[in-house]
Amino acid sequence: MSEQPILQVSGLSHRFGRRIAVADVDFQLWPGEVLGIVGESGAGKTTLLRCLSGQLAPTDGRVAYGDRLGDMVDVYALSEAGRRMLLRTDWGIVHQNAADGLRMGVSAGGNIGERLMAVGDRHYGNIRGHAVDWLRRVEMDIGRIDDLPTTFSGGMQQRLQIARNLVTGPRLVFMDEPTGSLDVSVQARLLDLLRRLVAGFRLAAVVVTHDLHVVRLLAHRLMVMQGGYVVESGLTDQVLDDPQHAYTQLLVSSVL
Repeated sequence: MSEQPILQVSGLSHRFGRRIAVADVDFQLWPGEVLGIVGESGAGKTTLLRCLSGQLAPTDGRVAYGDRLGDMVDVYALSEAGRRMLLRTDWGIVHQNAADGLRMGVSAGGNIGERLMAVGDRHYGNIRGHAVDWLRRVEMDIGRIDDLPTTFSGGMQQRLQIARNLVTGPRLVFMDEPTGSLDVSVQARLLDLLRRLVAGFRLAAVVVTHDLHVVRLLAHRLMVMQGGYVVESGLTDQVLDDPQHAYTQLLVSSVL
């Protein structure tokens, strides 16, 4: 592994008024590593993901990103424009609802091309070529490059959102319930695609889900959240096969 983590989180907390949503979270994420975050609804998973990805400033603590130059950059010391640029270049976000991550009035190719244009590419042929390449990579029909996302199924919209995020070669991707809104058969195919892309491009990723099957397939390491606190963490197979905390034991037994 690299000597420098790609994400370093220390003392991260967030409160909504007097309610604690995330409490004192610490971890490091390394290049090529996938971290799963699980817990029931209201456990603090999505709030934590929003804090990690620069979308919600934490009440306390620090999120530092190991950039391509080897510097650890305090994400919330950056300007808003700086954080937006990170999300266009080195980072990506895959939403549960693909419509939240796509421009629904823009063609499939245009959705992918917009992210390239955001980082300065202005050559139409180059942009379209990359769009075709990424439609192939996510196993979509390249003949539908000019179709609107509204004409695609939910699974195809999710594949398009993935292509849009990965076209600029990010190093870190945040995924919020990436298969949560899909039918079981569609979920299986999308999970297989995600696993191959993450491994093939050596992406670091943080995956939030309530589905233990998703983290079993995707995540190297796992954090279990309850009431805003991380109650257990470790290698995914270890945590799922030999849970130590009573809450984790309950989660695991509920899917057996």
